[in-house]
Amino acid sequence: QVQLVESGGGLVQAGGSLRLSCAASDSTASINAMGWYRQAPGKQRELVATIISGGSTNYADSVKGRFTISSNTAKNTVYLQMSRLKLEDTAVYYCNADVRRNFYQGYKTWGQGTQVTVSS
Repeated sequence: QVQLVESGGGLVQAGGSLRLSCAASDSTASINAMGWYRQAPGKQRELVATIISGGSTNYADSVKGRFTISSNTAKNTVYLQMSRLKLEDTAVYYCNADVRRNFYQGYKTWGQGTQVTVSS
């Protein structure tokens, strides 16, 4: 079982920037995709951004144009560059990975989450 560890969360003023990182415990694992989700108090967990091993990315409409997801495939690490942050971006951010066991099977795993708080 691959484990994920997020880092980089913290307190930032509205309009500022923050960069989150997520590293897989096994850099040699076969990971097809990684992504970021977030959960604000009283709200459901929602997709923020995903990146496929081939480089394709997808973003939630609420963050498109402000956030950028990227990855270092060799290190099985994913990043989320967050810019022009808004109060509504405040949430716990979770990293997710689609790990391949073999050609036929895979599984998803989650990190523990990192808090991002945006203040006015």
